[in-house]
Amino acid sequence: MSGDLRFGEAYRDNPLLKKAGVKVEYTQEQVDEYIKCKNDPIYFAKNYIKIVNVDDGLINFSMWPFQEEMLKLFASNRFVITKCPRQVGKTTTTVAYMLWETIFKDTQNCAVLANKGSLARDILAKYQLAYENLPMWLQQGVVTWNKGNVELENGSKIIAASTSSSAIRGGAFNIVFLDEFAFVPTNIAEEFFNSVYPVISSGKKTKIIIVSTPNGMNLFYKLWMDSINKKNDYKPFEIHWSMVPGRDEIWKEETIRNTSERQFKQEFETEFLGSSNTLVSGYKLQQLVYVDPVANHDLLKIYEHPVKEGVNESKSDHLYCITVDVSEGKNLDSSAFSVIDISQTPYKQVATYKSSSITPILFPTVIYNTARYYNDAYILVEINNNPQVADSLHSDFEYENLWKIFTGNKKPQQLSAGFARGIQMGLKMSPQVKAIGCSNLKTLIEGDKLLISDFDTYSELTTFVQQKNSFSAEEGANDDMVMSLVIFSWLTTQQYFKEIVNHDIRKQIQLENMNQMDDDVLPAPIIEDGLEHDFEIVGGDLWEIADGGEVYASFSKKMMDRL
Repeated sequence: MSGDLRFGEAYRDNPLLKKAGVKVEYTQEQVDEYIKCKNDPIYFAKNYIKIVNVDDGLINFSMWPFQEEMLKLFASNRFVITKCPRQVGKTTTTVAYMLWETIFKDTQNCAVLANKGSLARDILAKYQLAYENLPMWLQQGVVTWNKGNVELENGSKIIAASTSSSAIRGGAFNIVFLDEFAFVPTNIAEEFFNSVYPVISSGKKTKIIIVSTPNGMNLFYKLWMDSINKKNDYKPFEIHWSMVPGRDEIWKEETIRNTSERQFKQEFETEFLGSSNTLVSGYKLQQLVYVDPVANHDLLKIYEHPVKEGVNESKSDHLYCITVDVSEGKNLDSSAFSVIDISQTPYKQVATYKSSSITPILFPTVIYNTARYYNDAYILVEINNNPQVADSLHSDFEYENLWKIFTGNKKPQQLSAGFARGIQMGLKMSPQVKAIGCSNLKTLIEGDKLLISDFDTYSELTTFVQQKNSFSAEEGANDDMVMSLVIFSWLTTQQYFKEIVNHDIRKQIQLENMNQMDDDVLPAPIIEDGLEHDFEIVGGDLWEIADGGEVYASFSKKMMDRL
């Protein structure tokens, strides 16, 4: 067969598709073209793929230079991550690559995944449209053809589904394409990656292609930054809005007028922006640097091992504390804790733990073992939803360095080491405690007095936003790691904590601010040389007159009075 389909040769009476088993008779010209297409995906896309244009209907795929570069990268690399603006033809380019892989290679098993199943099916629909408009001599016979699944007679398959941990579990895939991966909720993205990566990496030629517009500092952001810093095997490719013909400064100004500058920066400048109204300023969040763990024990991430040297071999003078947020058992909620080095300032996050599945029966064991490892670290547990965790540490493990809270005499909760009446085994997260903790957390991070090591914590900070009169995770995000730091930040305001660590952070910050103010106001100091000097007051300021009558140094009158 070299031309149109004859009766009985179409797949389910679709005149644009041939069914499996139909014999093909090629002309020499078609053979030559087939070989060219098989050897060059760009040639294939330019000459044989059709797309639907809003204004012109069905047209040939006229590729822009950056789209050609994308195809080259997809074809020559196992792992590719692309950061791109909206409306740059990324989907069409991906479809072109999927067509080339499934037509010219046998038994290619491909998955197209998006944050919503409907979006993935839309991509598959574009694949099907392009396929139906191929010449019959380029098509493989069709075995299966529906909204979520295509199978060709050469054994190649392509499925469309939402990105989830179960999307392709149990399958053997040659190519996984992740569309708009930045918009997949963080918990789902992490679960997916943990389940799918072993499937992909098991082969030597299997591929993962990630394409997305930025959407905050999430897993896509981490994968992108790690690719830039060569911490993973992904080949990074960035598309700028100016690479699209017709987009210039006039177009930019018009787009900003009709949207917003912030939206333009994220969707077209492809900047990674946190949410608006975050507790920690956006400027500071962009300056924070996360690090990779030096060790992993199940879900415990260790960024620094404990310092063991101390006054003697049996006891270290290096202090640590663990602040624990216990799960409510709802939605994205997890049990989590941070291990903080409190021996000196700035305080430093040295280990983290987060689990959505651990039970209150097992959680105390994890906390206890971690605390013992970190020089018998002090522990403060949030007890709003389940006091069992704190009670177990106190009663079952008889852990001595469990911090208690005094609640007597109708006073605000206070950190205590005693066992008097009114003592509870942990901290209740009241509106007052949360307000103090949030305020102090902002002060600590923005004043560089608390260093964040953990990426999950950093990511949560970018979505920890003002909600009415308080702060919490925005919809679709979680804040378990942040809340462990809120607990810690409240802890640092307590007098008993200051006595143990022997430093008052707020006073330290105030002193540093005063010193900075002095540095900004005072000029270079005047060294007493034993000679007489003439001074005069001009405009409320005190000026020293040099021998030549030149005014060369000034001090504010207020500052002089202080000195």
